[in-house]
Amino acid sequence: MQGTNLRTLFRTVETLADLGSELTADRDFRQTAHTMLTAVMEAAGASEAVLFSFGERPSLLTSVDAAGFALLPEPSLIPLLPRHIHSLTAARGPVVLNPSSYDAFLSSNGNVAPELFKCICPLKVRGKLVGVIALGRRPADAVYEEDALEALKMLSHYVALAIQNHTLGQTLAQRVAENLRLLASLHGFYDNALEAFATAIDVKHVNIHGHSLRVGRYAQAIGEALAMDPTDVASLRSAGDLHDIGKVAVDKRLFEKASKLDAQESSEMRDHTTVGHQIVSQVQFPWPQIPEIVRWHHEREDGSGYPDGLHGNETPQAVRIVALADTFDAMTSERPYRERLSVGAALQELIRMTPQKYDPQSLHALLIQVRRDAIGTNRVPIFEPELMNLSATDVDELASTLQHRITHDKTFHT
Repeated sequence: MQGTNLRTLFRTVETLADLGSELTADRDFRQTAHTMLTAVMEAAGASEAVLFSFGERPSLLTSVDAAGFALLPEPSLIPLLPRHIHSLTAARGPVVLNPSSYDAFLSSNGNVAPELFKCICPLKVRGKLVGVIALGRRPADAVYEEDALEALKMLSHYVALAIQNHTLGQTLAQRVAENLRLLASLHGFYDNALEAFATAIDVKHVNIHGHSLRVGRYAQAIGEALAMDPTDVASLRSAGDLHDIGKVAVDKRLFEKASKLDAQESSEMRDHTTVGHQIVSQVQFPWPQIPEIVRWHHEREDGSGYPDGLHGNETPQAVRIVALADTFDAMTSERPYRERLSVGAALQELIRMTPQKYDPQSLHALLIQVRRDAIGTNRVPIFEPELMNLSATDVDELASTLQHRITHDKTFHT
């Protein structure tokens, strides 16, 4: 008997050595599960076996792999009641089943009869149930003796860790997938809602329909040309859609006035930045920069903007991007007091005012997108076809002019 136990021990240790490389191999878990189950069957001398994983919601044993049974559902499912979970968790090792003990450990409400199993070994990690090894018959219907149970117990710790790692990986993957679905849904909701808001914001001004949506599109394009993080690009798009939300509180007559606004009217118009800031500050957006972009999109690099008179280095890059996108669209859109400029003329004017008024990096990124539109490489053009009046060579000349101005400005200030 001692010789038999010694041979079983050697066989088990040998199996553990083989399992080590199997469990750490980068392969499909079903292959790993089959290798583990085969090793368990050999060590315990079983002709039939099933490896189950345990899930808590709902409390259910689900087969991962099975061998030896003539007919077994795929997957095999065994629901567990709290008392079953308690019994399995409390067990200190493999349990040989008999007619009086089936109901203590396994439910008969699944698609597999517990009576098929002659021995079970709960798989636990730090005292928590993660699965079950269920063994069927042995050759000649032999009973599971102490040496077989010891071998099963030794192997069960390794199998339990593998099952837990697999379950955690699946849970994590499911959570990530669910979060991505939720995020996509959330972003879809925000996109649709913000587009509706942007349209409503522009309703007061018959000449600027689509202004907010275009600013959002231009800001997004600038962010993409700067290789910004996709989340930051989404923030730019949303902030552009909402940048003028404070104008809902501005008297409509001011938008229709063909002459220059007087001091009182100008003050009322400028208030749209602070009113908008108050509005969006009360909303929990996924993008935290929206309130400051709404407040500061009329600030300028030299401190001549409003409402706070900030200089360029005092405002985040996102603010400077939306400020440029806003001005660019204003220039290329009709107003009661002037006709719209072409894309080329607007860019020339922006270059003339850079870097004193506008961020050079943002303007250079806009030129990159304009050039892509000019040669047709933008997957979705950012400009309406009738606005585009530049060739790639024209844009290159504008970029050269911008670079000269930036260099001249730095030299001038040294």
